Amino acid sequence: MKITKLTTYRVAPRWMFLKMETDEGLVGWGEPVVEGRARSVEAAVAEIGEQLIGTDPARINDHWQTMYRGAFYRGGAVFMSAIAGIDQALWDIKGKALGVPVYQLLGGLVRERMKTYCWVGGDRPADIIAQIRLRMAHGFDTFKLNACEELALIDSSRAIDTAVAKVAEIRAAFGNTIEFGLDFHGRVGAPMAKILIRELEPYRPLFIEEPVLAEQAEHYPRLAAHTAIPLAAGERMYSRYEFKHVFERGGIAILQPDLSHAGGISECMKIAAMAEAYDVALAPHCPLGPIALAACLHVDFTNWNAMLQEQSIGIHYNADGEVLDYVVNKDAFAMEQGSVKPFTKPGLGVEIDEAVVIERSRTAPDWHNPVWRHRDGSVAEW
Repeated sequence: MKITKLTTYRVAPRWMFLKMETDEGLVGWGEPVVEGRARSVEAAVAEIGEQLIGTDPARINDHWQTMYRGAFYRGGAVFMSAIAGIDQALWDIKGKALGVPVYQLLGGLVRERMKTYCWVGGDRPADIIAQIRLRMAHGFDTFKLNACEELALIDSSRAIDTAVAKVAEIRAAFGNTIEFGLDFHGRVGAPMAKILIRELEPYRPLFIEEPVLAEQAEHYPRLAAHTAIPLAAGERMYSRYEFKHVFERGGIAILQPDLSHAGGISECMKIAAMAEAYDVALAPHCPLGPIALAACLHVDFTNWNAMLQEQSIGIHYNADGEVLDYVVNKDAFAMEQGSVKPFTKPGLGVEIDEAVVIERSRTAPDWHNPVWRHRDGSVAEW
């Protein structure tokens, strides 16, 4: 079997799908994208993919190493996301060729179901509470929300009080009938992170995500030493070589690699194993589409330390395109009390509705995240 063609499709709301074709008619799908930089990743896929034409798709390990090591410059969000989507498609083809789900090729199941959580948007407590109640009616009991709006490097007690009051209202509304993680989203610098984390402790969030940005990872152990709240990070780290410095320093309790950014299934299996060696839990980042979510779940089903899976069905970004819009076998993602069962179809287990993908790609928007500014006019982290 030989790879004959790679085609990318940018689709709403902010995703990109990759179709990999072979001379034997088998097709694999991947999801290579950087949200807000889809065209950059599309160019990288085209450039990197040229070397795959005419090769055997079964040689996944060799392809990964060639894509990564075959160029002098490597790593980073764009290159690693391109590799990630290609890697997902290669695994999809291999599973289909052998007639088994990808998790069987990764060693088989370690669990019978995988717990997921919902992201809830909004900055007003009433809106967040309404969204949580709606999702609780569908069996979910675990959520994630933004902890705060933009904060200056040194901000006021009023800003801290506003953030804490929102969390307090949510905890008061639900008690311990739900769990929720709080995403600092890179909006909090190191000077304010210590203060905000301390003030949030009485409300016992399940975790705090990105307490500071990955480039400030030296602060993770310092912050962890001053709180009992588990700290989570990883969505903006792109290879085991970046993650290893976090493991060496310590401080992170929950690792969140993104299967569409951190080199795909092949690389994230290695990152997950590294995390297990340090007694760190795995909770892959995934505010993306169905292929990315499927890839995450195959990794979850084969790693003992996987504890939670983010999924974006119903997330506010999806106003122009939902996860299941692009899927024929929608029941593959059926939730039972917030958990997903293993896929049964071979490969990634997702049958993509190619006609919908092609149609939506004709009018795909160029999504970009908003640019926020502080009151003094300087750029704020979004």
